[in-house]
Amino acid sequence: MELKERAAYLKGLMEGLDIENSSKEGKVLKAMYDLVADLCNTVTELDSDMDQVYDELDAIDEDLDDLEELLFGDEDEDEDEEEDDEEEDEFEEDEAEYELTCPNCGAVTVVNEDTLLNEQVCCGNCGAEFEIEFSECGDDCGCEDCGCEETEE
Repeated sequence: MELKERAAYLKGLMEGLDIENSSKEGKVLKAMYDLVADLCNTVTELDSDMDQVYDELDAIDEDLDDLEELLFGDEDEDEDEEEDDEEEDEFEEDEAEYELTCPNCGAVTVVNEDTLLNEQVCCGNCGAEFEIEFSECGDDCGCEDCGCEETEE
């Protein structure tokens, strides 16, 4: 039941009690019914106003969306493309590069890890091909095999 229907039902119950409006109980019940009826009217008006406000707010939101689309266009798509480009650049920057000295001419050649793992590198200066030998130890291992010139005792 709606609020107004419930208030009307309450008024019907009060009239069914046959209480005189001049008695103390009658005055209290009539005042309570008047209060309930006023509250029902106020709540109904507020509901109607709220519905109107929500409708206007939705219309404003749609207008703002249209305005953003008009002003900024497909900026979201551009941002996604820029983020993808930045991620690719970061990936390329993270790729390790190695400097190799040509045993033939002494020129320094910079290669990436894939080229280094081929174990045969071509000098960019003189064109000579030379092989890369990998040792099992690292530069700070402390042995004589890697050329670190430190020996274990």
